[in-house]
Amino acid sequence: MRRLLRGATLLLALVLPGCTGSPSTSPNPPASIPTISPSASASPELATGPNATSSPRPRASPGPVATLTGLHLSLDKVVGGLAQPVGVVAPGDGSGRLFVIERAGRIRILSASGVLQAAPFLDLRALVGSGYIEQGLLGLAFSPTYATDGRFYVDYTDDTSATGDTIVAEYHRLDATHADPSSARILLTVAQPFQNHDGGQLAFGPDGDLYIGLGDGGSGGDPGNRAQDLGQLLGKILRLDVRPVAATRGLPYGIPASNPFVGRTGARAEIWAFGLRNPWRFSFDRSTGDLLIGDVGQNAHEEVDLLPAGQGGQDLGWRIMEGIDCYAPPTGCDRSGLTLPVATYDHGSGDCAVIGGFVARGQAQPDLAGVYLMGDECSGRIRGFVDAPARSAAAAGRQVTAPVLLDTSLTISSFGQGDDGTLYLCDLTGGGIYRVGASRG
Repeated sequence: MRRLLRGATLLLALVLPGCTGSPSTSPNPPASIPTISPSASASPELATGPNATSSPRPRASPGPVATLTGLHLSLDKVVGGLAQPVGVVAPGDGSGRLFVIERAGRIRILSASGVLQAAPFLDLRALVGSGYIEQGLLGLAFSPTYATDGRFYVDYTDDTSATGDTIVAEYHRLDATHADPSSARILLTVAQPFQNHDGGQLAFGPDGDLYIGLGDGGSGGDPGNRAQDLGQLLGKILRLDVRPVAATRGLPYGIPASNPFVGRTGARAEIWAFGLRNPWRFSFDRSTGDLLIGDVGQNAHEEVDLLPAGQGGQDLGWRIMEGIDCYAPPTGCDRSGLTLPVATYDHGSGDCAVIGGFVARGQAQPDLAGVYLMGDECSGRIRGFVDAPARSAAAAGRQVTAPVLLDTSLTISSFGQGDDGTLYLCDLTGGGIYRVGASRG
């Protein structure tokens, strides 16, 4: 079956032959820039506040209370011909463009009129290791002030380590349609013990800080119990201040003073939340600031976690639990102190890997406003739930149902949200980007 996030050997054999060509151009490897892999004992200076000089992005109005009753979804193909797209990201510069991540290492530009730029915005194929299906160029985020400072961030697995270590790096644009490949500033290197469960999502929060998703390091069942170990970064959501002025004491980033584990002996101060298996895709609700995380399950359950705006430090349960069931031990696990998922669904009928999406906001899709959409990579199903009851359920430790809203034949690898709030999704094997449509009746 098609399993980008579960690393099926069959898919690897089917899809990788089309990506073996050598790139025609190569970026300059950032060899002169120190690659810093902080240890648990590192003590970077803290930022003077959560992000002392950054103003939160304005939030969209939540609008009327949403409902799933009478909601009908549709998909409109915007563009095809992409090589394994795994992300579609808006730059927030008012241009109406979308930037598409191709797993092998290219970032492509899709114009506001739907035209795919022939030359890539950035080509990192010479640096990216993508030999295993869960590896590659996995994440992209633009600075909240990208329109003026031109900074953006990527997450990829390297091609120099045996298991593909995670690299988070900053780049700068050269002009409106090209990045400067020589501008790399390595922020973080995280050693990966296995080839799967790399995470890869990057997103700026309403606070202006960069949030980074890291999986548990792979294999199966988290054999090192890394997700529960606060002394390492695997199986976590991190929160960093990546403004250049925040880089202090030998580290290329700052740590917000309000991070939950700042000052705790043996804990990494970068951690925002822990107990995650593979948080492949997460997003912030543009209205509430809540963080919604799609965490890919092991053998039985998929889950979405909801963290209220500005609240970190939660243990999201893995590997003690998978979804709302005990995992290790399989019965009688201690659930005290755990934050349970707000929505789950079981494997079966082809489901295997949740693709976290977005809460629809804005006037672009009024029939969808207030609805959170997520997909499953293997089955192609799109599920959803309404944000307001989900927030109430999460506060009470309960779950909401997430019914199937649309069956597709796509290999859904990611969702994206345009500057106007329009939702999009990527089809990994089909190479297309689709606009999500909604109607009532």
